[in-house]
Amino acid sequence: MHSADPDPSQRPANGRAEQPAERLSEPSAQRPAQRSAQPAADARPEQADASADQDRGALGRAERQRLLAIARASIAHGLAQGAPLPIALADEPAPLHATRASFVTLELGGNLRGCIGHLEAVGPLATDVAENAFAAAFQDPRFPPLSEPELARVAIAISVLTPPEPLAFASEAELLAQIEPGIDGLILSEGHRRGTFLPSVWSQLPSREAFLRHLKQKAGLPPDYWSDQIQVARYRTESFGEHA
Repeated sequence: MHSADPDPSQRPANGRAEQPAERLSEPSAQRPAQRSAQPAADARPEQADASADQDRGALGRAERQRLLAIARASIAHGLAQGAPLPIALADEPAPLHATRASFVTLELGGNLRGCIGHLEAVGPLATDVAENAFAAAFQDPRFPPLSEPELARVAIAISVLTPPEPLAFASEAELLAQIEPGIDGLILSEGHRRGTFLPSVWSQLPSREAFLRHLKQKAGLPPDYWSDQIQVARYRTESFGEHA
């Protein structure tokens, strides 16, 4: 299920909260039109230390490059066939067989051009990236479908998510104390309302308080709203991309 929320201060999240494998468009703190001065935050690959990558079981360089190649090939296949690239898992490295969630972000000329992903894993990582790349290029409701001339100029970035970890808290202050700026992505929900920010949104909203206020707005709630029914889960990402 796709949803678009270019302005979290005005629009509630439109994805089905009851659907665990919700597919969302790029979770940002700004409208796409406001990104002209800088690249989309979610499209900037994070520089990860190699030893830290090994400690957390992250993807190796070869697997990252293969996923970026799959994403680009899936968009090209979509232009020709109108569907994502079929993935033959037997031909892919073993780490790409794992069931993991991902987001694929497209950037063109320093501006967001599309971003679609899953918050929770629904299938093999290679397949998830292929499907999300196709969706980011052709099904993000905020943008027209990507054209063939644009494909040659678009930069692709991928974020692979850890499973969401529910947080336990009795007050907003307790919640804020648990959040790690620059590291945590958050999913906030209450009833049918739901919103998420990837960790890279911290570059736009560096304080815990601002991050949480804008996330509430993204979920369709007032920024100063609080309720015992609010649920929050955190996740982290391994992000990498092409260097345009």
